Amino acid sequence: MALSDQFPCITVRMRTLKFATSDKNQLQFAAAVRKNVNDYFREKGISTKGNYAMVLQTIVMMSLYLVPFILFLTTSMNIWIAIGLTIVMGLGTAGIGMSVMHDAVHGSYSKKEWINKMVGSSMYLLGANVFNWKVQHNILHHTNTNVDGFDHDIDSKGPIRLSQAAPLKKFHRYQHIHAFFFYGLMTISKLVQDFTQLAEYNKAGITRQLKKNPTVEYIKMVLVKIAYLFVFIGLPIMLTDYTWWQVLIGFLIMQWTAGFILSVVFQLAHVVEGADQPLPNEEGIVETDWAVHELATTSNFGPKNWLLTWYVGGLNFQIEHHLFPNICHVHYQKIAPIVERTAKEYGLTYNLKPRFRDALASHIRMLKQLGRPAEPSLA
Repeated sequence: MALSDQFPCITVRMRTLKFATSDKNQLQFAAAVRKNVNDYFREKGISTKGNYAMVLQTIVMMSLYLVPFILFLTTSMNIWIAIGLTIVMGLGTAGIGMSVMHDAVHGSYSKKEWINKMVGSSMYLLGANVFNWKVQHNILHHTNTNVDGFDHDIDSKGPIRLSQAAPLKKFHRYQHIHAFFFYGLMTISKLVQDFTQLAEYNKAGITRQLKKNPTVEYIKMVLVKIAYLFVFIGLPIMLTDYTWWQVLIGFLIMQWTAGFILSVVFQLAHVVEGADQPLPNEEGIVETDWAVHELATTSNFGPKNWLLTWYVGGLNFQIEHHLFPNICHVHYQKIAPIVERTAKEYGLTYNLKPRFRDALASHIRMLKQLGRPAEPSLA
C-alpha cells in the first residue's frame, strides 16, 4: 500500500494538500507499476520484507556503532586512534539510520510488527525521536515529496536554500561551497530541533491525529535525550582519562560524520536536476497522480555500485522506495528494472544518475541554481 492510500490528505500548517488528476495515462501507470511489482514477488514466491541479508546488515551496522564505543570506554589508546573510532561510530550512526532503522520504521524490516518496533527503536540509540521521524519522513516527506511548505526535507536550513519557492538571500549565492559543512550539522541540530518540531506537531494537532498523547511524547523525548547524552558524553568523561572537552570534540566529530553522510545521501535523491518541485493550486491540489508525483520528484543514483547500495540501505534506489515504502530495501535492485520499464511504457521519465559522482555533480549544480535568481522566461 502506498503512503497516499494511508494518508490521502495531511493537515500541515493549517493547509491541506491533495493529489488529483483526470489523466488516464497517469492512473494507468499507478495501477500497472503496482501490479507488475506485486507480480514479481508472487512469481518468485518471496516476501516483500527483509531476509537474512537484512539481519546481517543490522549486526554489522550496530557493531560499527557500538564496538568502537565499548573500546573507547574500556581501552587506553592513542588520541588519534580514538578520533578514528569516533569517525567509525559516525559511519555506524549513519548506517543504522539509513539501512536498519529506516526500514523498520517504515514497517518493511519484518512481517512482525513487534520486530519492526524493536528495530525501529534503534533510533533512540542515535539520540533521535521515532515519533518525529514518522511524522516528518514517513508522512510529510513521503506523501508530499518536494512540495514547498509541506515537505520539511526541502525547508531552508539556515544558510542553505533547497526549494525554488523559498526566499532567496545573498548568502545563498555560495551555498554550493558552504552547504556541505552545514550538512554535517544535521544530527547535532536534531538533538535540539526535535523539541521545537514536536511542539509544532502538537500545536497543529498532528500528534493527536495519530492517536498519541502530546505530553507523553514530550516527556519520552526528554528522557531519551538525557539518557543518550549521559551514555555517550557522561560515561566517557566518568570512565576514561579524557578531559570533558576531548570527549565533547569526539562526540561532535561522530555527529558531524553521521550528519554529513545522511544529508548528502538524502539530497542526492531529491535536490538534483530532473527532480521536480511542484506547487499546489489555490485549492491545495497538486494536479497529478500521487505515484507519478513521486516518480517526478525523485531520482536514483549509482544503481550498479553494490557497496554504495548496501551501505545506504538502498536509498540510491529512491524511486522504488518512494513508490513502495513498505518493501524492504534488499529487493530494490531487483524491482528497479520493472519500475523503469513500466514508466517508459507510459511515457514517463525515470530519473537516473548512473554514478554517485554524477548525482553529486548534479546536486552541486542545483545548489548553484537555487543560490541565484531564476532566469527570466523567454515565453
